[in-house]
Amino acid sequence: MSEALQSLLDLLDLERIEQDIFRGRSQSAVVPRVFGGQVAAQALVAAGRTVPADRHAHSLHAYFLRPGDPHVPIVYNVDRLHDGRSFTTRRVVAVQHGKPIFVLSASFQTYEEGLDHQAPMPPAPDPATLPTGEERLRGYPHLPPQVVERFLEARAAVDLRHVDDPPFGRFGEPREAHSQVWFRTNGKLEGAVDEPLLHVVLATYVSDMTLLDSVLLAHGRGGWAVGDVVGASLDHAMWFHRPFRADEWLLYDQHSPSASGGRGLGQARIYTQDGRLAISVIQEGVVRVPR
Repeated sequence: MSEALQSLLDLLDLERIEQDIFRGRSQSAVVPRVFGGQVAAQALVAAGRTVPADRHAHSLHAYFLRPGDPHVPIVYNVDRLHDGRSFTTRRVVAVQHGKPIFVLSASFQTYEEGLDHQAPMPPAPDPATLPTGEERLRGYPHLPPQVVERFLEARAAVDLRHVDDPPFGRFGEPREAHSQVWFRTNGKLEGAVDEPLLHVVLATYVSDMTLLDSVLLAHGRGGWAVGDVVGASLDHAMWFHRPFRADEWLLYDQHSPSASGGRGLGQARIYTQDGRLAISVIQEGVVRVPR
């Protein structure tokens, strides 16, 4: 396991203050605020620690309310909304400086047999044939060195490989509002940490990294890295369909069906390398052109 991945696992290992109150800290992000994927992942950890081990996360719905302060801890308050025979529902409010910055509802279910079908996996190149994240980033001479280093530091725990140039790599002309990224953790998950909830939490963490890229592609924008848009996540929803491992390659197939009113919508499906649909994701974010 890489040092960066161990650091991320430590970040997700929340401190329990009371029975349903947890505390987490933050790490470096690409933008100068708490990374949204971190807050969502930590909130899901808090919810999961109040749920029986035989009930697995099948969905989450969240709203980002305020920018997080990376310099102070985040307190996660869990409400036990429902404990049924098959489903368990939790609500988590993340608080800083006495105000909520994030709200998450998550549902957990015992395993059941049932009907089974899925959308087919789209074509994508083998991840082993693609440049690493570091190779891509260092290959863009227009990016300031400090931006490259911030990206590399913030994503060091994840092996993330773009199928094509990301928005900040090639911009100025609109492209198809579609992007693909392969990702896995930068190291294997073994021993006591290798539990189903952690794989779901890590996928949640990564899911906020690139989902709105397809919005930028449609308009030829490069994003924060080049300063031609400003934005932030507004809400985020995920459905976990089938078991998967976050330390094995996952294809994140993303597209944007709409942008209007200063907001952009991203939709995505995440597949295992052998073609199983593991997760569906939807996110809306603020996407504004600076005046």
